Amino acid sequence: MNIPSELKYTKDHEWVKVEGDLAIVGITDFAQGELGDIVYVEVDTLDESLDADEVFGTVEAVKTVSDLILPVSGEIVEFNEGLEDEPENVNTDPYGKGWMIKLKFSDASQLDDLLSAEAYKAHIGG
Repeated sequence: MNIPSELKYTKDHEWVKVEGDLAIVGITDFAQGELGDIVYVEVDTLDESLDADEVFGTVEAVKTVSDLILPVSGEIVEFNEGLEDEPENVNTDPYGKGWMIKLKFSDASQLDDLLSAEAYKAHIGG
């Protein structure tokens, strides 16, 4: 299982990559494996400001639909439009082409509450 050490994680199985004042967010390799074949990603919160732990979208797999939970507060400034045509990128490249949103975070201190790769690995029983 792939858990890149340079990323931050949530207990809800999202990953966060910080680039300046932006956070790139997606779901983890563990999450995509649990969901199975992903057929659709919906994010209808573009250009909205949300609080941490709010739902920013959904990911639909063959067997289930799962909410996507915002890891930190901020404004959603970009959606990965490539997922409209190729949602399977979440399965094949969850930390690369499978990213979901870019977020301009409003409170950098919230990043400190996220899990390290080691803590996330322990959380999922790895």
